[in-house]
Amino acid sequence: MDPIDRQIIEVLRHDGRASFSALGRLVGLGTNSAAARVRRLERDGVILGYRAVISTDDAPSPAGIEAFIDVRLHPDRDSEEFLRWAQREAMVRDAVHVTGPYDYLLQVSVADTAGLDRLLRRLKSDAGAAQTQTRIALRPDH
Repeated sequence: MDPIDRQIIEVLRHDGRASFSALGRLVGLGTNSAAARVRRLERDGVILGYRAVISTDDAPSPAGIEAFIDVRLHPDRDSEEFLRWAQREAMVRDAVHVTGPYDYLLQVSVADTAGLDRLLRRLKSDAGAAQTQTRIALRPDH
């Protein structure tokens, strides 16, 4: 990786939607050369992907909180209904049915502790959770 690759990465960190032509102008390359470098950086695993950063109260942010929530459902609640609720919930990244004392394990992303608190309250009021146990990730998963 050379200094131009580093410049390209820096531009894409701030604007992942920059066009190849704008990127080329910013780093002193033509459009095709900038595109070829970006494709090489992607192919080589330097650039792993692009994402949208959403600005709302409950949306995850880069500095947000990743957590795992064990959920035990009320005995009269339907497991499939809970799973449908979890799949509609924007903060739930994954929901798996598990063995043991809990019914589901959720992986969630929230902006802050207030967002986590709101999610836990909705789990009990809307989704039929009788009991939850939350663990917060101390390091990112990547």
